Amino acid sequence: MPAACIQIGVVHEETDFLVVDKPPHLLVHPTRPGGPKTLLDLLRERHAFEIASGQQLSLVHRLDRETSGLLLVAKTQAAAREFGLALQGGGFLKEYLALVFGWPEWDVCEVDAPLLRAGSMGPSRIWLKQAVHPSGAAAQTRFEVVQRLRRETEPLATTADARFALVRVQPRTGRLHQIRVHAASLGHPLVGDKIYGPDERHYLQFIETGWTPALARALWLDRHALHASRLCIQLGNKRWDFHAPLPLDMKALLASADEKPEKFLELTGPLPV
Repeated sequence: MPAACIQIGVVHEETDFLVVDKPPHLLVHPTRPGGPKTLLDLLRERHAFEIASGQQLSLVHRLDRETSGLLLVAKTQAAAREFGLALQGGGFLKEYLALVFGWPEWDVCEVDAPLLRAGSMGPSRIWLKQAVHPSGAAAQTRFEVVQRLRRETEPLATTADARFALVRVQPRTGRLHQIRVHAASLGHPLVGDKIYGPDERHYLQFIETGWTPALARALWLDRHALHASRLCIQLGNKRWDFHAPLPLDMKALLASADEKPEKFLELTGPLPV
C-alpha cells in the first residue's frame, strides 16, 4: 500500500509526546536514501508546522517493519531524553499479542536464552537472522497461551496443520527479533514468519518472487503475526497505560478458526463478519 494511503492511528497525544498505532508493513525510519516513506516521514508531514517552529520528533523505541502496534514518539529533546532513560531503567512494560503455529503444551513459559547473529557462528544466507547461543546477549521473554485454536481448512489438511494459538508475550529485554527467535526456539514460530518459520527458504523465495499462493499456503499471513498491544510507561510519579486492538489481518485469521476466541474480544475488538 502506498505510504500516502496509510492511516496512522494516534492513540494519545500530549504537548511533548504522542503514542501511535503503527500499521504492519511500514518501516519506522529510513534505511536508505530515496527509500519508501516511513512512519517518521508521515509523522513529520503531520507535524510540519511544529517542526518548522523548532519541534523535533524522535522515536523512543522501534518496531520491525512487519510488526504492528504501539510506538512512543517524543516531540522534544527533553522528552526524548526522559523517556529514553525510563526505557533503560525498566520504566516501560511492553506486551504483545502473537499468533503461533501449533498448540503449546505449556500455558506459561519463561524463556531465558541469549541471542547472537547467526552469521557470526557460521554461514547464514540471511544477514540479520538471529539465533540462540550461550555467548550471545542476554534475552528473556514470557509467553502465555490465551487460547488454542484450529483453523477451518480444506478436507485434505491434517488436524496438526490447522492448529495455531493466540499468545500474550512480554519481552523482558529488547533484542533484535527476540520474540520471534524465542517463539521458534520453543517449536512454535509465529504465523507468517518468513525467517524463523517453517523454512528460512520462504524468506529467500519472498525476496525473489514477492508474495505467492505457495507462500500463503505455507505461512497463512503475508507478515509475521505480532502486534504491540499494550504499552505501560512509568515516568516519575506519572503513569500511562495504552492499548491497541488487533489489526484486521490478525483478526481475520482468528475469524477463520472453527472456535472463535469470544473470551478475548474485549481486547482484540470485534472480529470481521
